Amino acid sequence: MIQVFVTGGTFDKQYNFITGELSFVDTHLPEMFERGRCSLDINVKTLMMIDSLEMTEADRGIVIHNCKRSTTDKIIITHGTDRMVETAKALAAENIDKTIVLTGAMIPYAFGTSSDGFFNLGNALGFVQALPYGVYIAMNGRCFAWDKVRKNLSTGFFESL
Repeated sequence: MIQVFVTGGTFDKQYNFITGELSFVDTHLPEMFERGRCSLDINVKTLMMIDSLEMTEADRGIVIHNCKRSTTDKIIITHGTDRMVETAKALAAENIDKTIVLTGAMIPYAFGTSSDGFFNLGNALGFVQALPYGVYIAMNGRCFAWDKVRKNLSTGFFESL
């Protein structure tokens, strides 16, 4: 089984057509797995629905706690891209004997075909099944070790250090 923990981020933001704001309602993950015809045994659990810029150390503690107590050794975490590397670093410091892949999106899934979320989620599913224990970030069709990646704020892409 693959455990998927939802933390929010652009991945799950909804656009409010009246106010023009982005906000959270519920995760899109079940719909995405169904739409992608995913036949894997997956358990989706929402831990929080926040923008990663608002993520605190206590929030990271919740993510770490849930990863440690998960009965599976394959975990995907959907996460906002701005603080994804910080959460990956905190997870790696715990030396959890599991394969943990963080992924996210630069454009909300709710925006349809312009979103990179569907692509990044599919890649994360493949990487979590193929990689050895460790903490990784899967974005833009690539997979990076947690300590060998950064988000390039000029291009919006993740890149190797």
